[in-house]
Amino acid sequence: MIAGGFGVGKTTAVAAVSDITPLSTEEYLTEASTGVDSLEGVEAKETTTVAFDFGRTSLPDAPVPLELFLFGTPGQDRFGDLWYDLSRGAVGAVVLVDTRRLESSFAPIDFFEDIQLPFAIAVNHFDGTERHHPEEVRDALGLSASVPVLPCDARNPDHVAGILIALVGHAMRTPPTEPAPVPSATTYQDA
Repeated sequence: MIAGGFGVGKTTAVAAVSDITPLSTEEYLTEASTGVDSLEGVEAKETTTVAFDFGRTSLPDAPVPLELFLFGTPGQDRFGDLWYDLSRGAVGAVVLVDTRRLESSFAPIDFFEDIQLPFAIAVNHFDGTERHHPEEVRDALGLSASVPVLPCDARNPDHVAGILIALVGHAMRTPPTEPAPVPSATTYQDA
């Protein structure tokens, strides 16, 4: 999974590294979302993901060759229930972080901690923004030393691939735990 707050670069990251034309559910922002989706810090944003993005990437140069299916989550809180369904069977998650709007990072981090899914932090470097050392970001987010915190340019395929490789390595080193129950937005009953 590639997750994070509204406008942090999830769709961009999936598109940068996908070997296939990614499936995207981008829609234009409308006046109806005014007051619901804050554009503070991303005033030029015109579209938003309303379901998820999907891509696939092969990473043959990883320590073990990998083929990953990528699911980019929507960033708005109102789509949070979808995250449960997207996380089923996931190896782990990348939480993209925009240090200009760090507060949008806490909900995704809390989500992955709650469902006990390994995650890595990718600090997306936007043009013209101040760069912060990964340890400063770790401290600001209250993360344990075991969570990888790496700089990233979500537009750069090599950066995104490096983050994915780091995530898989982290997930492989994370001792398995009894998975937390993952509620589903949809309940199915046997007929």
